[in-house]
Amino acid sequence: MREAIMQNQSLPVVFLTIFLGIMPLTSLGHHSAAGRFDTAGLMELEGSVTRLGWRNPHVSIMLEVQGEDSGDTTSWLLEMGSANQLGRIGIARDAIQVGDQIRVAGWPPITERREMFVSNVLTTDGDEFLMTFNASLIWTDESPGDMSFMFRTAGDSSRPDLGIFRVWSHTFESPFLFPGTLDPNYDLENYPMTADAREAVRVFDRARDNPTLNCQPKGMPIVMEQPRPMEIVRDGDNVLIRIEEYDLLRTIYMDAAIAPSPQSATLLGHSVGRWEGSTLVVETTHVAYPRFNQLGIPQSDQSVVVERFGVTEDGSRLDYTVTVTDPVYFTEPVTLEKFWLYLPDQRVEPYNCTPGEYEQNAGA
Repeated sequence: MREAIMQNQSLPVVFLTIFLGIMPLTSLGHHSAAGRFDTAGLMELEGSVTRLGWRNPHVSIMLEVQGEDSGDTTSWLLEMGSANQLGRIGIARDAIQVGDQIRVAGWPPITERREMFVSNVLTTDGDEFLMTFNASLIWTDESPGDMSFMFRTAGDSSRPDLGIFRVWSHTFESPFLFPGTLDPNYDLENYPMTADAREAVRVFDRARDNPTLNCQPKGMPIVMEQPRPMEIVRDGDNVLIRIEEYDLLRTIYMDAAIAPSPQSATLLGHSVGRWEGSTLVVETTHVAYPRFNQLGIPQSDQSVVVERFGVTEDGSRLDYTVTVTDPVYFTEPVTLEKFWLYLPDQRVEPYNCTPGEYEQNAGA
């Protein structure tokens, strides 16, 4: 049976003066922002910070905005990247505080909720912070922080001796693993779905049904799309994959003869690996995760996930392919591709995900 190899297609470019060659904001795909915000729009607000949540999966601000004509005040919920992401950019926790008068720009809501996904913040001190990796300056000529590591085109080649065992980082050079996650116009016909899968997609509501909302841990294979660092380490005869997002840990049993038998299906499934030269090949079964991706394609408990992790000779890059065979929802196997780079200064940080505490206050 012929495998369907899904090429990651470029998303439409948003022609706004503040976006120069915009690239997909990978963090958004993980919490349904594409189903809540107009990614082709732009709006600005100015007001006072009344509440602040510096947390994962998203930093949140409640902004009190005064109407220019009526003088009435309204509260807006502002969302940004994760605390870990902003920290890597160089934005300190005290850069924005309750009581600050700030100006913001970002994606407007597609509903009547008063909410925005923020790309730019102008503080009372006149500093303009870029809150997403693909934002450009609007009000100033320079910004504190450094996000250049997210645009690295090549990894560090100083430690080929480490092989696969190190911290690997996602950059915008890598394609997004699941095509179409951020593009509402993506043609799902590219996926070889069965009739049952197509019906499930038809009734799927991104904002309501997406299983990655808030702090719900991800399962296989969708967890491998996450854009934060991961670390591959030895654990005796086995291999562990430490994933920053949601503090997830995958165990790869390297000896099938002595691997424990799976008692039941789990989010990450039961993984058995083998070496083909320097390439780690992993087969995962017994996955209890309801979706293949965030576009609504379902996943059955008969799904089999085969991954290949291959390090380049100089150790600078980890190439990855994953092939999913699901006889219930796919008419043929689907193969996806991405890669990570070796950036020595990156670490897997604690995620400590905290669900939104006051999102319900951002009413119409």
